[in-house]
Amino acid sequence: MPRRRDRHGRGMRGPIAPPQVPLAVSRSEAFDDLVRDAADRLERRWPQLTEVEFAVQDVPPAVPGDQDDDVVPLGRLVSAGETGQGSPNRIVIYRRPVEIRAKSRDERALLVHEVVVEQVAELLGLSPENVDPRYGED
Repeated sequence: MPRRRDRHGRGMRGPIAPPQVPLAVSRSEAFDDLVRDAADRLERRWPQLTEVEFAVQDVPPAVPGDQDDDVVPLGRLVSAGETGQGSPNRIVIYRRPVEIRAKSRDERALLVHEVVVEQVAELLGLSPENVDPRYGED
């Protein structure tokens, strides 16, 4: 049977790669995975973190009257008292500010881990080096 040429320039149809291939993962999904990996690694060392909710937001909320406009936070600890009764402590990582500061995937993973460690340290009242001895190593 002769092969027909696609005269409309449409090429192949369907997805470029199957869903299990990393090509099919969006940037926000990959970022979520980095936060989840950092949280899981710390939860093995600090079991009390299983009660903490880890979240990702694209950008930090604008705070009216904030005088320090030059500093954009990379993460934030939201204590249980701030969110209401019965809510767990929450650590929020801001995706866009982190992505802007990191040039490669490895740098992004390192920065996400450092931000998570800093927020966990604030929650536990410890220094980041006590939370994770590898904190600050390149």
